Amino acid sequence: MSESKNNSGAAQAEALRFASQIQSTIISNTLTRARWEEHIAECLKFRFQAAMIPPVWVKRTAEVLHDTGIKVASFVDFPYGTMTSAGKAYEAGQLVEDGAEEIDLMPNVGFLLSGMEREYADDIGRVVKAAGKVPVKIMLELPLLNAQQRERAVALSIDAGVAYLKNVSGGAVGVATPEQIAFLRRLAPPHIRIKASGGIKTAQQVRDLVHAGADLVGTSNGAEIMAELQGGGSVATKPDSTQY
Repeated sequence: MSESKNNSGAAQAEALRFASQIQSTIISNTLTRARWEEHIAECLKFRFQAAMIPPVWVKRTAEVLHDTGIKVASFVDFPYGTMTSAGKAYEAGQLVEDGAEEIDLMPNVGFLLSGMEREYADDIGRVVKAAGKVPVKIMLELPLLNAQQRERAVALSIDAGVAYLKNVSGGAVGVATPEQIAFLRRLAPPHIRIKASGGIKTAQQVRDLVHAGADLVGTSNGAEIMAELQGGGSVATKPDSTQY
């Protein structure tokens, strides 16, 4: 009995720890108010670090999560990163005004692939400036880059003022791996944090990514992962949870 209680307590402690590192994500072009409300209820139930939601829902989310300790996170120019730099900066400023506390940014990867490093860095820097004190996480899209480009993307992003390095935007680009996270942690100075993203669907993936150096984990399978951690069995995967 004592061993069973100890195992249960350890599982609950791990669940709470991982919940505090999970940014529960919902990104869909068919997101309804009812599904948004369900997502926010999950964030409140499991006490996730943040609710990552589309920009149009930021203001409502900030109102609901005010004083709960759960952060409001959103994104700029996902999935392509091809908006003008001025447009990205304006959107970032609007998100901050609406209550976003963290911003994930899609850079213009085409600039980097073209060797246009100044344009790549300026694009990021304008968003960082517009966001002010709100931390910006850069979606590096590592699987699309060669070894040299990966290192340059990291260096340019840090110089531009980002607070977090993120391996990919989501599962459509690639599944997060411990190797990617360890690579980012190795290159980043201590004050830069790491977010893992991309096809994270199990508790073991979260364990491996955190062990590799991830400070945050972005996933649209947060409720399923928590059910696994708490020993409550599996939860049916939602239609909007396959990519992130």
